[in-house]
Order: sequence, then C-alpha cells, then structure tokens
Amino acid sequence: MDSQYSSSVDSRATLRGMGSINSTPVFARIESYESGGKKCISDVRRTFCLFVTFDLLFITLLWIIELNVSGGIEERLKEEVLKYDYHKSFFDIFVLAVFRFAALILAYAVCKLRHWWAIAITTAITSGFLIVKVVISKLLSQGAFGYLLPIISFVLAWIETWLLDFKVLPQEADDENRFLTVRDVAERAPLMNPGPLSDGQFYSPPESVADSDEDLEDKHDPEKPVI
Repeated sequence: MDSQYSSSVDSRATLRGMGSINSTPVFARIESYESGGKKCISDVRRTFCLFVTFDLLFITLLWIIELNVSGGIEERLKEEVLKYDYHKSFFDIFVLAVFRFAALILAYAVCKLRHWWAIAITTAITSGFLIVKVVISKLLSQGAFGYLLPIISFVLAWIETWLLDFKVLPQEADDENRFLTVRDVAERAPLMNPGPLSDGQFYSPPESVADSDEDLEDKHDPEKPVI
C-alpha cells in the first residue's frame, strides 16, 4: 500500500512538471521572442552591421588622410574626383566601400536577409576590382597609401564574409531551432496534462494492528468515561 501511495505522489509531481511547461513565463518568453524577431534584429546581426559601418568609416578616414598628405583637400578632390584617373586615383576605392555599405545594410539590416548571396556578390566585386586595379594601375608607386588602401579594403570585405557565414547565419539558425522546439513542447503539453486527480486515486495507510498501551487501557477500563 505504501508503494502505491508513493507512486501516485510521484506521478502527480511528474504531471505538475509537465504542466509547468504550459505556464505563463514560458509563453511570455515565446511571445517576447516573436515580437523581438519582428521588430528588431539579433545581437550578432547588429554586430555585423556595425562592422560594415566601421568598414566605410575606416576607408573614408584613410582616403581623407591620403588627400591631406598629398596636398590640399580641395585640390586633391578636384584631381581625384573631377579629373578621375583609374591608374592614379583612390576615389574608386572609396566608392567601392560605399557600395559595400549600402548593399549589405540594405540586405541584412533593412530586408533582414538570411542568405549569403548578397555578401557573396559584394565580396566578389570588391576582390575582382581591387586585384585588377593593383595589377593595371600605378598605385604601388604612390607611396604607402598605394599599398594600404587596397589591402585594407580587401581584408575588410573578407572579414565581413567570414562574420556573416560563420557567425551570423549559424547562430540565428540555432536560435530559431531552439525557439521552435520550445514552442512545440509548450503546444503539446496541454494534450498530455490530465484533469485533476480525484480523492479515490489516493490510498490511506493501513491501520496499525497493535494498539498503543493507552488505547488498551481506555478500552478495558469500564470506570473511565467515554468522550
């Protein structure tokens, strides 16, 4: 009898544990995940967008420094922008950084794309353009910036590709799978949760066969009043 009573208590505790899956905190986390996914982007994607912004700002800063080193900014802007020469100008590297920034922010921040094709296009265009420019142009004869700007632009483009392909997309896929698993368990929990247990399902312990000494004295003492 004791074993039956303990097993019933254990089964009740198990059912309560299963019912706790369907509790308010779990559904609150699910609803917050859904609303957060619709309104904002994940932390790892936000980090990627910040790095894309850093790419643009860093290339812009290097280009401005190159303009100051080579002469006045106004004169150098006229030579590199108005009198653009593919073999000597660094303006096209700056435009390439602007192109990467606009394409990646539009694809992965505004449209929230979950595929690698957008960054594959930007990285391929960047790599091909820089390789051809270094081979054909005369940048290497213009001092340190002739080496620095193409190399840094090339490296940053490939770091962005690595971040998206090995960090952003896999982590977001894992988070989504985890969310779907929790939601499925929460939806199936009410089907497995039975109704309230009746009193008939519980067993009281058997009465003791041997009465205590006080009970025996009360029963065999006729003079003692019965309450």
